[in-house]
Amino acid sequence: MDNVIKEFILNNITEHPSDMTTFTANEFKLSRQTIVNYLTKLIDEGLIIATGNTRARKYKLSNLIDKQFFKKVTPDLQEDVLWRDDILPYVKDLNSNVLDICQYGFTEIMRNVFDHSESDDVIYTIIRNAINVEICILDSGIGIFNKIQRDFDLNDPRHALLELTKGKLTSDPQHHSGEGIFFTSRMFDDFSILSNPLHYIRLSKEDSDWLVESGDSTQEGTMVIMEISLNSKRTIQHIFDEYAPEKGDFGFTKTHIPIELARYKGEQLVSRSQAKRLLARLEQFQEVLLDFEGVEMIGQAFADEIFRVYKLEHPEVKIIWINESPVINKMIIRAIDNLKSSDKELD
Repeated sequence: MDNVIKEFILNNITEHPSDMTTFTANEFKLSRQTIVNYLTKLIDEGLIIATGNTRARKYKLSNLIDKQFFKKVTPDLQEDVLWRDDILPYVKDLNSNVLDICQYGFTEIMRNVFDHSESDDVIYTIIRNAINVEICILDSGIGIFNKIQRDFDLNDPRHALLELTKGKLTSDPQHHSGEGIFFTSRMFDDFSILSNPLHYIRLSKEDSDWLVESGDSTQEGTMVIMEISLNSKRTIQHIFDEYAPEKGDFGFTKTHIPIELARYKGEQLVSRSQAKRLLARLEQFQEVLLDFEGVEMIGQAFADEIFRVYKLEHPEVKIIWINESPVINKMIIRAIDNLKSSDKELD
């Protein structure tokens, strides 16, 4: 029971820094003093930190490892060497699946810094506590969303983010597949990109994407933060299989698109031009999963462009949708019914 209670405290302390004693006592039907004793033991073991007096006491996880490195970006700098020399010594005891994910994420993002960021330097950190490991990579270059916007002549940084989340986006197809960020963001529990003026967050635990716009951000370059539980069961192979046509096939044929990312602040998704922006490059995939989480409604023209016009032009692309509201579902069904009518006319 002791280990169960300690593990419960460690796993929940970040979300309950101020009421950890009461929260744990209620969970296990124990006295507050008993839980205080457990918290004291964890403090003595160096796993958590307490601040404030008795009435305003707050707890948080201790950083057992917190190392930062700085490098000038030069042509001879290699991401695998940085991994082995600087990061691996602090994570080599991790479970093999977690270690593999950390290596994949670090080397993919670092390679992007070297090849695309136009940065003169890079700062990277490795942080470990009792339950998680976090890798952060920061460059001082053009900014990932600004770079994509410029190279692909897109409307704005937000449009660039939408294209990035689809996958298979690269300005250098001879040397890059455009898959690195797509897969990395799904391997880690928490994945975020901060690059002025956007903050993109993906939580794989909930299979959800969020976009936080911060127009007053002063973040130069691009910061990527990747965090994963030390006890994660996720594997690289599992993520690859999820987006391949068959188990064991490494072909990248499926994509998952959060529709919310196609909507700008203060507007609804109602027009064909919005739908066409969403549909760009989807013919590169065999299966497309449209996720309507956070979207309350769509217009008839938007739905018709996706579920009738596009399907007539690209019958080989399978479109699946999830998390749609009843209102959205009616619009989709109406467009599909019109598609069936179109098919009969073609016959």
